[in-house]
Amino acid sequence: MSFMPLISVSAFAPASIGNVSCGFDVFGMAIHEPGDEVTVSLAKHGEVRMKSITGDGGRLPSDAGRNTASVAVQAFLRHINSTNTGIDISLTKNLPLGSGMGSSAASAVAAVVATNALLGAPLNKVDLLPFVLEGEAVACGDGHADNAAPSLLGGLVLVRSLQPLDVISIPTPPDLVCVLVHPHIEIKTRDARKVLKEQISLRDGVAQWANTAALVAGMMKSDYELIGRSLVDVVAEPYRAPLIPAFYDVRQAALQAGALGMGISGSGPTVFALCRGREVAQRVSHAMAARFASINLESDRFVSGVNATGARIVSAL
Repeated sequence: MSFMPLISVSAFAPASIGNVSCGFDVFGMAIHEPGDEVTVSLAKHGEVRMKSITGDGGRLPSDAGRNTASVAVQAFLRHINSTNTGIDISLTKNLPLGSGMGSSAASAVAAVVATNALLGAPLNKVDLLPFVLEGEAVACGDGHADNAAPSLLGGLVLVRSLQPLDVISIPTPPDLVCVLVHPHIEIKTRDARKVLKEQISLRDGVAQWANTAALVAGMMKSDYELIGRSLVDVVAEPYRAPLIPAFYDVRQAALQAGALGMGISGSGPTVFALCRGREVAQRVSHAMAARFASINLESDRFVSGVNATGARIVSAL
């Protein structure tokens, strides 16, 4: 039996929570929605081209050498020795730019997953991560996997090493629910990294390592109280919190509403809370958004379980 080759594939890649408080640059967690969608199609011109971009307000580059989606696809094609293959990319941005929800990673993930499927899936899903990181580097100046890995693979991941690449999946409790609240301001990842210290004290290092290990233990033991106690970041949050209006007031509102803990998603301004159960999570999301509203700052709310699947194919023709 013969199969007709595909001519077009669409893929979806979800938003993610980078750092997850104590796991600066090493922890990431995927949620179900929102996310970006990319459609790739075979073309006769023999190049990778950005055919269209919607949802970005005209802000993202259409130059294939500067867009995270197309750069990731170019890297993938080089790896499989198929640089003469023509690929048209149509990107639908559902994630706000500079939001701290892994926007640039999601675009690159969806593009590479779709292209891999279009060309007969020569690589396994996990093997696509290095090409996503090349796309990420265009947007962030460096390829960090704490958003790319969970968006691609799903779940909670630990990036133990980039060279060599070593990504570990960590199980999460069944009733764990994530809340993300995105206030309508923008913080660029490059700018958020500039406020960080290049060195930390031994005391802060010990505290961060303890919380990182305890969060893993809490997840694996389904110990919700331990998860909450471990969501403490002494490395990045103290310096990034002032960039987010009313951050500590929003945290207080989240905890009073029943959240296990709250932190900054990635480089912000989106803040996240982890909760036990969807009913609590809905209450927490309202409380956090109301606190932002009290200072006349509008926000978007998302409530989601942990997305164990990551990126997925939406359609194939």
